[in-house]
Formats: sequence, C-alpha cells, structure tokens
Amino acid sequence: MSAIRVFVPRDSAALAVGADALAAALLDQCRQRGRAIELVRNSSRGMFWIEPLLEVETAGGRMAYGPATAEDVGALLDAGLLEGGGQHPLALGPTEAIPFLARQERLTFCRMGITAPLSLLDYETYGGWQGLRRALALSPDAIVQEVLDSGLRGRGGAAFPAGIKWRTVAQASAAQKYIVCNADEGDSGTYSDRMTLEGDPFMLIEGMLIAGLAVAATKGYIYIRSEYPHAIASLVKAIALARHAGFLGPNVCGSGKAFELEVRKAAGAYVCGEETAMLESIEGRRGIVRAKPPLPALQGLFSQPTVINNVITLASVPLILAQGSSFYRDYGMGRSRGTLPFQLGGNIRHGGLVEKAFGLTLRELLYDFGGGSRSGRPIKTVQVGGPLGAYVPESQWDLPMDYEAYTAIGAALGHGGIVVHDDSADMAQLARYAMEFCALESCGKCTPCRIGSTRGVEVIDRIIRDQHRSQQLVLLQDLCDTMVHGSLCAMGSMTPMPVLSALKHYPADFGIAPPRPQAA
Repeated sequence: MSAIRVFVPRDSAALAVGADALAAALLDQCRQRGRAIELVRNSSRGMFWIEPLLEVETAGGRMAYGPATAEDVGALLDAGLLEGGGQHPLALGPTEAIPFLARQERLTFCRMGITAPLSLLDYETYGGWQGLRRALALSPDAIVQEVLDSGLRGRGGAAFPAGIKWRTVAQASAAQKYIVCNADEGDSGTYSDRMTLEGDPFMLIEGMLIAGLAVAATKGYIYIRSEYPHAIASLVKAIALARHAGFLGPNVCGSGKAFELEVRKAAGAYVCGEETAMLESIEGRRGIVRAKPPLPALQGLFSQPTVINNVITLASVPLILAQGSSFYRDYGMGRSRGTLPFQLGGNIRHGGLVEKAFGLTLRELLYDFGGGSRSGRPIKTVQVGGPLGAYVPESQWDLPMDYEAYTAIGAALGHGGIVVHDDSADMAQLARYAMEFCALESCGKCTPCRIGSTRGVEVIDRIIRDQHRSQQLVLLQDLCDTMVHGSLCAMGSMTPMPVLSALKHYPADFGIAPPRPQAA
C-alpha cells in the first residue's frame, strides 16, 4: 500500500501554535500503528484561526482538520483521519469547500497551502516558470507592455503603475541596472509578504527575473525585515535551488542572459520601508530618506537606474506573463485592476488572508470572511492600510475597496492590512499612538516629521485633558497640515491620517461633544 500524503504547514503562524509538535506526533503515532504516511510540510492556506491546519489527501481531494494539536492525533487517527473520516469535532470537510477559501479569487496566492514551498517540482507542476519562459521569448518592450496593459499598480501602498516605473528604467541608459524588492513588511496587521516569502518563494524569484529581462537589469536585491527569520531562511534556500537548476546565474534557462539575486537583512527601522531609505540601508548607510528628484528609477541603488517594487507587486508578474494581461485586467474595477491580498487582523473572529478582486466592501470582509469581532462586541472602527492608515467608521464600510474610492474619503488601502477594533477602543489613545509611533520611527531628516510628531503627542494630550481644547484643536489641524505638505516622505505626510480620521468620526472619545443636527 502506498503512503498516504498528509500536510502540516511550516508557515510561521502555524509554527507559533504547535505545527512542529503536531507533525512529530503524527509521524510517531503512525509509526506505532504501522501506517505509512508521507508528511508534506506545506505553506499555509491563510486561515489562521484554524492553524495548525492538518490536511489528508484522499481520492475525493484534500480533507481538512483544525485547529489540530499533538494531543489530538490519537483521537483523529481513531476517527479515520488517514481515510478522510469526518467523525471528529475537528473535521472540516474538503479544504477547498471551506467558505472562507471558496469565496476567494486566488491568483497570486493560487499555490498557497497546496505546494511544498521549496519543491521546484511542485512549483512547476502548479504553473511555475510559465511566465518566465514566455518572457524569454518576448522583447523587453513587449514585457513592459504586458505589465502596463494589465493595470498592475504597486501593492506596497503607493499604488503607482508598475509598468510606468519599469518603462522609465528600461529607457534609461546605464551599464548596470538593478531590481530591488522591498520585503520590509512593517505595517501592523500585514503578513502577505511573509506568507509569500515563506510559502511560495520561487514566485517572487520568477517575478524579479521577468523584471530584470524587461529593463535589462542583471542584479537583484531582496531587502527583508530581520524579524522574519523563517522567511529569510526559506528565501535563501530557494535562491540556491533556483541557481542550481539554472534559473539564476550567468545563463538564465540557457538564454545567454544573466541575473543574480542577493538577500539583504533589514535592521528593524520602520522608515526603511520607504524606498530611498531602503536604498541607503542596502548601500550600508543609516536608513534616511533621500530628497527627490532624482527618482530611484533614474538614480537609485548605487546611483544606477533601479526598479523598486514590493513583494506582492513582483509576485503578481509571473501570472500576468503566463496568462496574458487581459486575464489579470478582467479582475477589479476602475483603475484598480487585479486582486489584492487583504489581511484581516486585530479583534476579528476569523483572522487570515483574503485575496479578492478590487470592488468588494469592508463590510463583506469583516462579516462574510471575518465573522465579526473576536470579542463578540460590536465593531467600532477599522484601520485600513497600516499604522498610518485612516480609521474607517461604519458609515463608510459599504464603499467599494479600490484605490480611488478610499482616496476620496481621505483613506488609503495601503498594503491591504485590515485591523479591527471593537467598541471598547479609545480613539483618542489610538490617535495619540499614531503620533507617538511617528516620533519613535522617524528618520529625523525633515523637521515636520521629526518635530511635528513629538508636538502632536503633546497637543493630543492637552485636548484629552481639556486644556484650552478649542485652541488646541486648531493647533492640531495646523500641525497636521504642515506634516502633510512639508514632510519628505509618507512617514510624516500620512501620520495625520489616523489622527484626523479618529477626531472627525469619534469626537466623543476626545471629550468633544458631537455637532448638533441642524433644525429643519
């Protein structure tokens, strides 16, 4: 009898709740019972509330069980786990039929949870390298045009059209050009980059290879946050495997074209998520924002033309080249094309990754996918787009989630982070934290950010204590305006976003009486 394939994730989220112990218990008990299994340490499906998620391959597809622990193994085996038996409280049925997964449109994350992350065979079996092979048969201009036509915009937060950036670098004249991947995922409540780096690293490598072909770059750097040790280890190993298989090096896939990759570990500074501060860090200097111009596309890393994109932007490219730009463009709405991996976190019952086309609503994410608050209390507010994103009140939860719709209300989708707060949240303290965070993480180069954030904490404290509140409110507005228009980068210019949105939508938390309705 052939060994039964059993899957236990190796993703950090699963490891944190006992996946290694679960895997060891499975091997041990199956050995004791004389049952042959092939244990596959796969990537995560992104359903974190049921991690570790144990899956068993059957003739009818994979059957899911979770959250499973080492202590559950005996009872699961007794209940027919290896046959896909459903007579156990942890049995969830066919994995693909779980509503959280079934309602998604997984394009970039199509292999997540299905493959072994470091298996070249798995990657190729499930569509890997198809985009690269097509790119090798196209001219650089044709590759850039595919990305332009797809409508792909930067997924790191700025939402700048990726194809325009690539075209700028492609048209620049230089002996050396670079591709830099910004994997310094520092936003609170975000983890799509980490999941990609740990769970499908060859996809990022393929995307960077295609970018290199498009702009005639021969060297790439991946700048990854030091707090991601498992992601770093996975990526380093994947690069070595890709190089050994001929996908990296002086002769990519026998094409005569060269491309090499190097991993650089970040030092823990949030501001190094800003592209020019990241370049300074890679070059061995303190991460301080550069003034623009010149643009990094013309004078970037080591003063050479450089494509800078984040992980999800580059990871979206292989599918676009493999399936064609129209396939990707057919998802989404308006100028927001394709999908975005939304990351549910905070006070949410079903935290996890939801890849959906632009156009769904925040209410759908919170309740259809997230299941409401974990505490069971009413949801009060949602911070969208990281620690510098706006607090979105319930009155705006039915807006379509696309870049332009959120910009119109003074918010931003950012990297897709969704952090939920229930009605016990103190919005004045959360607004204060935004200024405090900026003061702590500012690189210090520009005065509006360095000094403005410190003064912001003091002003909010005076508002809370009702020390000349009306004057302090005017001062806070003026201070925020200075930060928005005077800061060198988004660190300072976006810090007012959570402050002003909290003040606008939740004035009572600042001790301010809401305006009385106008008489008819």
